[in-house]
Amino acid sequence: MPSTVVHVAVAGLLATSLLADHFDGRAALVVMAVAALPDLDTLVGLWVPGGHRAVLHTLLLPTGMGVLLLADRLEGNWICRRWGEYGVRVAWVSLVSLLVAGIGLDLFTNGVNALYPLHDQFYSVSGKLSFSNEQGFVQTFVESKARGSTKTTHYRTGFDLARGPDPKRKERVFPIVRSGRQLLLGAMSFGILGFRVWESRKK
Repeated sequence: MPSTVVHVAVAGLLATSLLADHFDGRAALVVMAVAALPDLDTLVGLWVPGGHRAVLHTLLLPTGMGVLLLADRLEGNWICRRWGEYGVRVAWVSLVSLLVAGIGLDLFTNGVNALYPLHDQFYSVSGKLSFSNEQGFVQTFVESKARGSTKTTHYRTGFDLARGPDPKRKERVFPIVRSGRQLLLGAMSFGILGFRVWESRKK
């Protein structure tokens, strides 16, 4: 599964591209923090069995945030009156970051409990797309896999090694990057982000 560093790296790329003229270091930090938010349910899993990848990885969270942002836009424009178009842009980009970098990466890797708590079921939309001279186009993404509920599914983390009491004297691993591709993505993202922050301060 992607580490929090990878989630934040993807959010950084989203911030540098989607914030457009409203980009600055503070806005980028907000967008990246929102992407990291779902991983806090790693700690919730210590008290709620199966809570990791469920409590804050539910798609109901960005749906609720989107409804609130739409309601604000239609009813009073409080965000715009308080922070101007800058605040509106940061809020919407943060929503995209939550959905894509925060939850989407996990949904398309090992899976999340997408509709928790309304429907307690983990789903994974990982697969492949290829072209074969014998089979034509082959895809397995549509065949999203059900992976069990919070009662039967546990995602091991450095904080919570196993369902129930953790075994003693077991190594606790807190991943930073898990592959060369993730390292490249992180280096590229933080490099671009640093350049954009430097560039924005020159204005």
